[in-house]
Amino acid sequence: MLRREFLGAAGLALGATAYGSGSSTAATTASSGAIEAGDWVALRNLFPLTRDYIQLSTFLLASHPQPVSDEIDRHRRGLDENPSDYWHEHFETIDGEVSAAAARYMGGEGKQIALTDSTTMGLGLVYSGLTLRPGDEILQTTHDHYSTDLSLANRAERTGATVRRISLYEDPATISENLIVSNLRKGISDSTRVVAVTWVHSSTGVKLPLRAMADAIGEINRKRAAEDQILFCVDGVHGFGVEDQDVSKLGCDFFIAGTHKWIFGPRGTGVVWGNDRAWQQTVAVIPSFSASYNVWLGLQTQDQVPVGEHMSPGGFHSFEHRWALPAAFDLHLQLNKAKVQERIHQLNTQTKEGLAKMSHVKLYTPMSSELSSGLVCFDVDGIGPVEVVKRMHDKGIIMSNTPYRESYPRFAPSLLNNENEIDRALAGIAAMR
Repeated sequence: MLRREFLGAAGLALGATAYGSGSSTAATTASSGAIEAGDWVALRNLFPLTRDYIQLSTFLLASHPQPVSDEIDRHRRGLDENPSDYWHEHFETIDGEVSAAAARYMGGEGKQIALTDSTTMGLGLVYSGLTLRPGDEILQTTHDHYSTDLSLANRAERTGATVRRISLYEDPATISENLIVSNLRKGISDSTRVVAVTWVHSSTGVKLPLRAMADAIGEINRKRAAEDQILFCVDGVHGFGVEDQDVSKLGCDFFIAGTHKWIFGPRGTGVVWGNDRAWQQTVAVIPSFSASYNVWLGLQTQDQVPVGEHMSPGGFHSFEHRWALPAAFDLHLQLNKAKVQERIHQLNTQTKEGLAKMSHVKLYTPMSSELSSGLVCFDVDGIGPVEVVKRMHDKGIIMSNTPYRESYPRFAPSLLNNENEIDRALAGIAAMR
């Protein structure tokens, strides 16, 4: 059957029904993945991750836990055995089901969520599609990842907008919420139309107080005409899967994150949540698949297409990975978001307290859990960050250093670690005198 004929015969039942109930064939979690909330030992046993090393850098790229692997394998078998029929059976509704699963975990509505392949892709799509005028200002910070820097620079070049960077703090170890909000207020000018920030800085481990920042932006917006109001955009990847938050209540307009890091999702997956106001101020960069096709054929009008689906890049993807994403969200919900946050902060506090006692170590990440999350950055006197990482690897401990102009060694204690492993890692740093 030709693609056009299939679409017509299928009735083109796209849209609200796919985003409504939240029930999903794609969200089936393998019985082997059933787990009690807060059972960290059982969780670790779901991963094939080698035990030859202490893993303190799993935030980089997730190992697939068994429920996710099972779902990937199920979809892969279907696609390998009969790719045309399997794709035709799923493509009309399954992206909506994946978005609905994301909404159950992260908040908001499924129709507001676009599916991507990574944080970088999400940043590029959002920032490349923003409606900006010549002379409009994009305000970002000096603490952002290069993906944000380059995406914003490219958009400014194409629109005649400008980009300006500010520092929200100088010494990350001594920051406060008031300082950050005050510096943000000072940085906003009359021409600022976009504020772009990163929730958790992978360069320092600082977690920004997004709600307080959003409130400050809201006060400014209430004094402006609608066309001059500021959009608040957040790269949220290193808080996503750690913090017990509903992203629709954080106060941001766009929330962008990969799901193959702290969420333990399939590699090559990500999400963008936007509120209605934000989506109205951006355009699609890459045509969506079935939704754009249907509008092009005149079989649907644009307002019949959920905005998240309209903004999701079309074409053929690694479907077995994208379609398995609900299993990762379901696993986190089984673990309980509040317990996940408590556990990660507990291990990170243990790490920071241990490092703070060492006279040859300078701790950069704030001690407060209100201003930090799952990353701990520090320096060892007289030893460069790359050498620290190498020496620890030789001791069987995998960590990382920050890939920025000013680089630090960093630990990222996660749900896959325990207190004994943290003690052993701290002992390795203590021995570097």
